[in-house]
Amino acid sequence: MKQQIITVIKNLLNKKSTDVFIQESKTTELKKTLNIFDLLILGISAVVGTGIFTIIGSAITGGAGGVGAGTAVIISMLFAALASLFSALSYSEIAAMIPVAGSAYTFTYAAMGEFMAWMVGWILMLEYAIGNITVATAWTGYLCQLLKGFKHILPEFIINFPIWLRNDFRTIYALCEKYGWDVHDKMPFIQLPFGIEMPFAVNLPAMFIVFVLTVLLIKGIKESTRAATIMVFVNLTIIVSFIIFGSKYVAPENWVPFAPNGIEGILAGTFIIFYAYIGFDAVSTAAEETKNPQRDLPLAIIGTLLLCTILYICVALVLTGIVPLNNIDTQAPLAHAMHTIGKNWYAGAISVGALCALTSVLLVFQLGTTRIFYSIARDNFLPKNIMKIHPKFKTPHIITWISGLIVIIGSLFMDLNISAELCNYGTFTSFIIICIEVLILRKTEPNRYRPFKVPFCPFFPVFGILLCSCFMIYKGLSGGDSSLYFLLWIGIGLAIYIFYGYKNKRINE
Repeated sequence: MKQQIITVIKNLLNKKSTDVFIQESKTTELKKTLNIFDLLILGISAVVGTGIFTIIGSAITGGAGGVGAGTAVIISMLFAALASLFSALSYSEIAAMIPVAGSAYTFTYAAMGEFMAWMVGWILMLEYAIGNITVATAWTGYLCQLLKGFKHILPEFIINFPIWLRNDFRTIYALCEKYGWDVHDKMPFIQLPFGIEMPFAVNLPAMFIVFVLTVLLIKGIKESTRAATIMVFVNLTIIVSFIIFGSKYVAPENWVPFAPNGIEGILAGTFIIFYAYIGFDAVSTAAEETKNPQRDLPLAIIGTLLLCTILYICVALVLTGIVPLNNIDTQAPLAHAMHTIGKNWYAGAISVGALCALTSVLLVFQLGTTRIFYSIARDNFLPKNIMKIHPKFKTPHIITWISGLIVIIGSLFMDLNISAELCNYGTFTSFIIICIEVLILRKTEPNRYRPFKVPFCPFFPVFGILLCSCFMIYKGLSGGDSSLYFLLWIGIGLAIYIFYGYKNKRINE
């Protein structure tokens, strides 16, 4: 019995050699087609999206009953960027040293062993797959807003199609309670035995866009990045023009008071706006498909973070300069700002930019989910037949379909606010672990070639650990159900490993 316990513990701590990872990446069937420009497009696609078009309004005015940062949201952005920077530097060092698919999952396997690798991979699936549900639903919202601009062209049944075809049933229940509607008038119910009624609601636009992007990802990652390039170009054009055009209408008196809720508002804004920075680490998930990963991955990760932070700060200054703080809209702040100065035509253009931005975020998050699934299946924690490569397109088509179905099914019932907060918890956890891994690998593999090194190590990784931990503790103490759901997600992952992953791993060994 004692020997069995020792064997189990040894297996849990068993690490996978860095050399083995690199050798596997050299024999992969995935095509190496990405360059530095492609990686930057993936990074910007993931970061410049939901945050700049929606989350920024809640960070300024306050969300879910919390206080907002006001114009001091630019300080919140700097705090969030700083916490992300330490993690970005850590990602850059390890991604250049171990340029394989799987992101933090792969790095954890090399630094901390089998069990922690599985748990980190499970958390990353939470970050990407569950977070994508929020983005898909936001996409539906902007599509509906755009359709309203064609009310004199399109028929009424298209512009105002039933809410049960564009929302999950939980959202419809909340809307009926808020406005005093009869829920039976707003969505159909399926009659089950014993007099049980089951509500029926589907978010058709969200399901449609996820389906289209899943097919695109199956066709090829290069084709996907080309589509992302077009969407990022439209997106950045809209954002830059908003900054330039909107700056003419800035009234400096709207920036006073600068921090209406003091440090409490700034910290609250930091946690909210941090959602905007989720995704730059998606660059590292495409490492095996990068032509020169040792050089291009660090440049793309750090470049994405710096470029997007500059854009966020400029947008925040223009937005708070145009609209008084108490009048900023939390759902479509940029479009609403254009309405306030009488530029309704430009508000429609912003809706187009928002759709492009959200589509690119969906694309990159789906890519990240599939590549993490691929790495986990390759290590025998999941059935290996799901990682089959398409004979023509050279992409993991089965895993890609599974990832798309997770988002489609989740959009039917997942509470969107909780999914966003769960995504934050997953990101903070992966950021903390990646900083720890830099410290571990510096000790265990000091002679390993590192094309990029985190400066001022161990101080920068330690700062990243402390900042992300503080934000998680702050959110946990502020209440809400998301922390409990995060623990539930961890428990489910632990159960899968105990009852399937561990056994399957041993069988294949």
